[in-house]
Amino acid sequence: MEWKNIYRGIIMGASDVIPGVSGGTIAVLLGIYDRLIAAINGFISKDWKKQLGFLVPLGIGIVTAVLLLSRLLEWLFEHYPAPTQFLFLGLILGVLPYLFQKADAKNKFKPNHLVLLIIGAIVVGSMLFLNAGESAVIENKTMSTYVLLFFSGFIASSAMVLPGISGSFMLLIIGVYQTILTGINNFQLDVIAVTGVGIVIGIVVMSKVVNFFLNNYYTGTFAIIIGMVIGSIFVVFPGWPANNTLILLSVATFALGLAIAYLLGRVEYKS
Repeated sequence: MEWKNIYRGIIMGASDVIPGVSGGTIAVLLGIYDRLIAAINGFISKDWKKQLGFLVPLGIGIVTAVLLLSRLLEWLFEHYPAPTQFLFLGLILGVLPYLFQKADAKNKFKPNHLVLLIIGAIVVGSMLFLNAGESAVIENKTMSTYVLLFFSGFIASSAMVLPGISGSFMLLIIGVYQTILTGINNFQLDVIAVTGVGIVIGIVVMSKVVNFFLNNYYTGTFAIIIGMVIGSIFVVFPGWPANNTLILLSVATFALGLAIAYLLGRVEYKS
């Protein structure tokens, strides 16, 4: 068992709760993105037992973070949205040097790879213009509600697999984010189970697509991934806060994010 995957899972799970921040981006930051995609694909093959040592600790960390940190992150996002988002902004910017290094961009990137990078950035950056307003919690659940929750989980988890695209942000756009977050916080098993099945199926399907491209077009795929991470900067950036105290706090959390990314990069990419 790769037990240090528990802390990686906690970071990924925490990020998945926050709209605008992608669990896929955090997996890239931690240096485990291509390994994660390969493990998910290996898990649905005859060699599934070999992947348990990687996936089980990671899954424990993700579930723990979602269950234990969802209230804290909900509170931080409600009361200190800008400093919280600046922390993740620092993390995202801090990982870019390691990403270029992992892709060996200096030696392998050609003009077509730069075009793919720009396309990836535009696709994710354009989400800034999507309407993701607040939605009410769905109290009276019908069969159509559960169908909506299933497909919401499927779409959100497909997004989670792609760096730069936030699953929580997709749930906001669909209008079920508050319903699912409330369901998790109040242990509503029907909401958790239906959404969970959609999430699992979405992760399996999208990871197969990504795995194909990583195996056959590694440099091009990484060019798009880097572009998506760059595009997510525009989505996560909340604008400057209104008062000096929050500005100073946001600068401090941004610096903290950069420092964490630097330290994680040294540990994860150099080991």
